[in-house]
Amino acid sequence: MYPRHVLPILLEALQDTPVVLLNGARQTGKSTLAQQCLAGQSHRYLTFDDPVVLAAVKHDAAGFIDGLEGTIILDEVQRAPEVFLAIKAAVDRQRVAGRFLLTGSANVLLLPNMADSLAGRMEICSLWPLSAAEIAYDATINRADVLFNGDLRSLKLPPYERQELIQRLLCGGFPEAVSRVSDRRKTAWFDSYLQAILQRDVRDLAQVEQLTELPHLLKLLATRSATLLNFAEISRASNLAQTTLKRYFSLLETLFLVYRLPSWERNPSKRLVKAPKVFLPDVGLLAHLCALTTDRLLVDPSLMGALVETFVFSELIKHVDFSDQHLSLWHYRTQNHIEVDFILEDRLGKLTGIEVKTSATVDAKDFKGLKHLQETEASHFQRGIVLYAGREIVSFGSALWAVPLSVWWARIGDI
Repeated sequence: MYPRHVLPILLEALQDTPVVLLNGARQTGKSTLAQQCLAGQSHRYLTFDDPVVLAAVKHDAAGFIDGLEGTIILDEVQRAPEVFLAIKAAVDRQRVAGRFLLTGSANVLLLPNMADSLAGRMEICSLWPLSAAEIAYDATINRADVLFNGDLRSLKLPPYERQELIQRLLCGGFPEAVSRVSDRRKTAWFDSYLQAILQRDVRDLAQVEQLTELPHLLKLLATRSATLLNFAEISRASNLAQTTLKRYFSLLETLFLVYRLPSWERNPSKRLVKAPKVFLPDVGLLAHLCALTTDRLLVDPSLMGALVETFVFSELIKHVDFSDQHLSLWHYRTQNHIEVDFILEDRLGKLTGIEVKTSATVDAKDFKGLKHLQETEASHFQRGIVLYAGREIVSFGSALWAVPLSVWWARIGDI
């Protein structure tokens, strides 16, 4: 069983919060982790994927909850949003820490028929696909915190070959996909995964039988991962009206299949472009949708760009979620088209910029956007980092560093 970054956070939340929700895409390991949290403790497990259980809560949610005793795991709660109001009533009658541990494969706060948010009664924890550090069984060190202001000189990163990077990109982080050895078996898993989500989960959420355009739209969005989100352009390319497109995009967001990364701005007068970037949260899923294979990537390295940037995004978002420094993640782009792929910001407004390169070498021009950020935000700038496909951590002047991509999966131990 892989170690998970979120486990200590979950265990802490269960000590003082009546309802804890573990939210994330299907097949990320939520059910397994929920039961791991309560191992050795008396509890009852019920899933709304069971048609009998689902029918019972749909018939009488309040009666269903009132009939439960002790600590309860309720799995796939997005299928029965009405249960939240009944849980609220139960908690208000008797507030007991850790009484309900819920899992959901859709962002419940975005559900159109969500009865109550359980504000003040529920803590939400995210479970993403496995990070590279979790796959390496080295999940205790927060790489986002290290990149933000950690001691880079102390890092000991082992050398790696380009083919190792490619394999990490293609497998992504879904545990089942990671466990499959061949490209053919990974492809079979991703095919069945998408079919199940797009045919069942989307239908349940949208309450319509036919959403035949969604598979094509998801493939279209995959080709635009790590680019600015432009609904007008996607509308033309997909032949969907913008109102329909935005509705479908929201459905994909709700199911954790796409993600909007907002643009950073400190002062509106700086006139930063406010368009978010769009990403697929799992690089293996992206590679599958774009039909990228080991052979294709070895023959044509130019295909690596969006794939590597999406990989770095997916790693950053997983580590930001359990950052001790409460970091937030942004992208940066001015109206003069000066860009930095990612910005990490702490609660005091301190900034670290991160650029992503697929090449094995770095030179001064790769720091152009980072130097602009350093000059314009001098009082808040922590450091600028270029993540690249090389082997050495190298200083490029004051607070500027080139760091190998292996920082995400190397067993770096205590820093």
